[in-house]
Amino acid sequence: MSLGILTNVAATNAENSLNNTQNSLNNVLEQLSTGSRINSGSDDAAGLSISDGLTANEAALTQSAQNAQNGVGLLQTADGALSQVTNLLDRAVTLATEAANGGLTTAQSTAANTEFQSIVTEIGNIGSTTNFNSVNVFSATPTNFVVSDGTTAGTTTIAATVGALTTASVGGVTTLAADTLTGATAAAGQTAALAALTDVTTAIAGISAQRGAIGANVNQLNAASNVASSEEVNLSSAQSSILSTNFGQATSDLAKFQVLDQTGISALAQANSTAQEILKLLQ
Repeated sequence: MSLGILTNVAATNAENSLNNTQNSLNNVLEQLSTGSRINSGSDDAAGLSISDGLTANEAALTQSAQNAQNGVGLLQTADGALSQVTNLLDRAVTLATEAANGGLTTAQSTAANTEFQSIVTEIGNIGSTTNFNSVNVFSATPTNFVVSDGTTAGTTTIAATVGALTTASVGGVTTLAADTLTGATAAAGQTAALAALTDVTTAIAGISAQRGAIGANVNQLNAASNVASSEEVNLSSAQSSILSTNFGQATSDLAKFQVLDQTGISALAQANSTAQEILKLLQ
């Protein structure tokens, strides 16, 4: 091998190897300090793309579970209000049955009718004032609750409709507001009370059916929320396996690159020192 100082091939090779070692060492130190195996696109482009996609899926699923629970809250609000309506109608049944019986004085029939009318009015008030998040619950229009993983194929819309509740529509009965427990004569009052009793009984059945439909929607939304939460957990686990630093492997690499870094510096120093041998030729 000829002697020269213009190009120190051994030193250049040692320097390149040292640079590579230090880059690898810095990468391992970054993985250990951040806990993440992928800190830039150059670390694992495909893995980063998958991880970012999973992050979006997780965000959509987390909010979807909340969407479903918001829907459950709305429907449970409606169900609670209808429970009170049922209690009021039960009292109306008592009043109508009492008024349909003979032997009541005019004052007694009037008192029963006054309470009956106040019940109908209160049911209307419940229908108009019950709201969830400032939205009227008894709107009689479908409310759509969306559960999604962020993709078109993974999106489900659950429609729930809470029927109208007004004095003109109680459990599907439209004549309750016009019912009365009194009449021009005692016999007419009894007849009117019997008609009111029939309407109230029908309204109770309608309210019961409405609560059953609400309960079915609540179960569906709870199931959708549970599925979304479970899927979010599984995706989070999958993302962690892609992103998380393997500390066993990383610490092993750290020890390896620390040794290589030290030996590389020593090798570079030795390669540079060989050029000093040329000076001996000039002595």
